[in-house]
Parts: sequence; C-alpha cells; structure tokens
Amino acid sequence: MRDLARTSLVPLPAKGVEAVGLVSVTKRFPGVVAVDDVSLGIRSGEVHVLLGENGAGKSTIVGMLAGLQLPDEGHLTVNGVPVRLASPVESLAAGINTVFQHVMLVPTLTVFENLVLGDAWWHRPPRALIEARIAELQRDFGLRVPLDAITGDLSLGEQQQIEIARALLRESHVLILDEATSMLTPQGADELGERMRRLAERGLAVVFITHKLSEAYRFGDRISVLKQGRFAGEIGPDALAAMAEKDAVDEMVQLMFGSSDTGLASAARQSRPRGACSLKVSGLSTQGGVEEMALSDISLEVFAGEILGVAGIDGNGQKQMAEAIAGQRPVTAGTVELESRNVTQESVGKRRELGLRYLTDDRLMEGSVGLFAVSENTVLKEIGAPPFWSYGFEKPARIAAHARDLIQRFSVRTPGEATPIGHLSGGNIQKVLLGRELSGAAKVVVFNKPTYGLDMQNIAASRQRIRDIAEGGMAVLLISTDLDELLELADRIAVMDRGRICGVLDNDATQPAEMRTAIGRLMVGEAPAEVDA
Repeated sequence: MRDLARTSLVPLPAKGVEAVGLVSVTKRFPGVVAVDDVSLGIRSGEVHVLLGENGAGKSTIVGMLAGLQLPDEGHLTVNGVPVRLASPVESLAAGINTVFQHVMLVPTLTVFENLVLGDAWWHRPPRALIEARIAELQRDFGLRVPLDAITGDLSLGEQQQIEIARALLRESHVLILDEATSMLTPQGADELGERMRRLAERGLAVVFITHKLSEAYRFGDRISVLKQGRFAGEIGPDALAAMAEKDAVDEMVQLMFGSSDTGLASAARQSRPRGACSLKVSGLSTQGGVEEMALSDISLEVFAGEILGVAGIDGNGQKQMAEAIAGQRPVTAGTVELESRNVTQESVGKRRELGLRYLTDDRLMEGSVGLFAVSENTVLKEIGAPPFWSYGFEKPARIAAHARDLIQRFSVRTPGEATPIGHLSGGNIQKVLLGRELSGAAKVVVFNKPTYGLDMQNIAASRQRIRDIAEGGMAVLLISTDLDELLELADRIAVMDRGRICGVLDNDATQPAEMRTAIGRLMVGEAPAEVDA
C-alpha cells in the first residue's frame, strides 16, 4: 500500500490511455462460468459504466480488479503490463481502489482514523499533510471530509465521500464504484455523478457499476454491457455523445435483454383459456431489513390454467413476495386469497393443505435436506401427517412406495429412494421437489427460478412440465430472472422493481422484440408504472 507520508496529488496519465485491462479473462465457480472470455479496456479520463443483470459477471470482474479473486484464464494489465493481483494489497499498490456498495469503513473510528487505517505503522500519521490534501480535495471535488467526526454518525453519502477521499489520498489511478448510488437519494446520486466527472477530468479512470440506465447515460463516457458472463457490446464515447437519452436507453436495453442463443428448442407459447381466479394478492407489504427488500402494496391475480410470469433484476423483492404468499414470511399489510378464501393468517402447512405450493430457488439449503434420503425428502412437508404417519409413528414402507412412484413419474435418475438427495444432480433434485409439490390436490404453484443452474436438457424438461401444469388447470406464478423463459411460457408478465409491481403486460408472442424492450425498460425503472392487467 502507498505510504501517505510520501504521496501527493500528482498528475495522472493523459485521457484515453488504458489504465487497466482485462484480456480474454475467464473465471469459473462450481457449476457456473461467471466470466467467459471477457476483454475490456478501462481508460484514464473516462467514466466507464459497466451494465448487466445480476449474475452477468460484474461482481466477479470487480473482485478480480480488487485482488479478491484470480482469473482462471486470461490476465489483467495495468498500464499495458500483465499483472497478477493476488490480494487487495497488491490491487491498491497497482493504483486500483474499490468503493463497494456497502461502506467498508469502521463506524466507531473517526474519519481521520479511517483515512490512515492500514498505513505504515512505524511512524505517526502525518496529520498536517493530510489536512492540506483534504483541503485540496474539498476545493477541487466538493468532498465533505470532517476529519474528527465519528464515521458512524455520518450519512451514507458522506461515508461514501470519505472512501473516495481515501482512494485519492493513496494515489489511485483507477476508482471502481460498485452500485454506489443504490443507497443514495436522487440528489446524492447527482452529486456523485458530478464528482465522477471531475475525477475523470483530472485523469482518473472511473468504473461505475449501476442498474439504472438513466444514470449510465448521464454520468458515463463509455458503456459496456455484460450478459450471462460474456461481453455483449459497448457504446463508445462518440456514439453515446450523439444519442438522445431515449435512444441510448433503447440500445442498452437491447444489449442487456436482447435475444440470447441458448440452444434450447422450445415450443411456441400457446394461449390458454383463463379460468376462475385461483390466487389473489391485495396490497401485500412486508418489513424490510439491512439485507432484505421490503414489499410495498403488491397486488396481483393468477387464474386457473394461467402462467403469470414475474420479471425483475434479482434482489428486487421476488423471493420475499414468494415467501409471503407461501406463508413463510410475515406480512405487515394486505391479504392472500386462495380460491376466494382468505389465507393470510394461515400457516404454511394449512396453505399447502388447501392447495398452495411453493418451489424455492434454493434446492439444497432450503428445499431439501442433503443428507436425508430421497424418500424422506419427498414427504419433508408432510411430517407427522397421514398417510405417511399414524398416531405419531412413521410408516417407512408407505413412504418408500410413495417415493418410488414419484421417481418413476418424474423420471428421477437415482440409484434408489434410499440415496441421499444431496448425491443427485441439480436437475434430479429439482424433479424430486417438483414431484413433492404436485402431490395431492395442488391448485396454485409458485415457482422461484425453477431452471436456475440446470443444463439445457433439464431446462427444456422443466419448462415443459410447467406448461403441462397450466394446461392441466393449475394456476402458476413463475418467478424468473431469465427473460427468454418468461417470454416462452407466460401468458402475462408482471415486473418487479424495488419491492413493487411496476407493470403487468400481456405477453404478445407475435412481437417478441417489442415485449423484450418493454419489459427490459420496466425492469430498470425506465418506463411509467402502467398496469395492463
């Protein structure tokens, strides 16, 4: 790390010089390729916006630049020279500083103590020198850095300014702002945009990661888009400067949500006759938390024989909504009705008994017990109840027969019903859970990302089963971050943003490109909240 006693606000490289680069970088995690052969150049004097849905690879790229992860293939460059950033210390030494979405300051320390934290321990922090440099930063960039204030007493925006000041004090040539506006007011976001502009004019390379396309247009010089771990395209400075905001947003939406070649041979969606209302949610609200999105006034209806899709960038309340409907999360307002019966105060078990089923996106940690046998997992939600228990005694033979029947009907590949479910593939675990939820008198099925992490064959099979469920008369609420999946399966598509339903669109199979654009704009908050139920 640079020693604060020896640094100064020195001029940075000329605008347009590549400060940091990714050269054919690939990063894999178990079961997923997070970044797939991506090449990018981050130039001095530019605000380089990085866009993409959750899971597109943005966080992995930030992790590699910050020294938290190493690429499996390809390499990084700093000033054109290949480097290996094996730790945050090496990243900082290379002039790269990252301001993460969640502030990384020690709240009980003063601002001055946070600024010098991690500096050389063998000499006293140069208070007078730091005060002089902070005065420069306050004058040049409008930063507010009260050195003697307790950091935890400051607002999030003020704490963010301190992190930027710390980066500038350490002679950073590259500043990465990861979702930096997500917890700021609109005014605070505009102020940050102005500071990014001043930093770029001084010569810094600024990487700005956001989900908000209007911010990308207003603050960015160059916009790169990632999709499913790959580089999807870029809008350069000249093209961006020549675009009106609407045209730029349309181009970004097309790059983010444009049709992807998945290799799946899917049947065209057929319109289905709509029956009576099976599930009605009215004004549903929940309490939020530090890491959880609150729901606000969620209202929707799902009819018998219908698939209602729910689109949205992951983390905008979809899981919370599914859990509230299933009875796993308390609500602060609103009602849930199943075939006109108010079940808002009913337990998870009672809702299941009445026909409401929920398939979680977390197959192993929440949906099943990995060490338990397949047979035990098929009755996990029926423990103590007949016909698998009688007067408190388990009926192993009946449970085993039930499991064998499910294995056959849902084509589960397993050595037998006694095999621990954690030994099966993701696709086969999903088949077991689906079979479990469809057992008995199921009327409404809530799916949360049912094909996430599956291979193409199992994705196609799962989608066909969802079609079959709807055609059999059940109501399906299908939550998915895969827009292609929703366009293929859903009759209508609701879009969630920041814990609200911001629009419901009829799925027009004859206009897939127009549907994709309309949904994409709603997903990133770029369209009015019109409900076309």
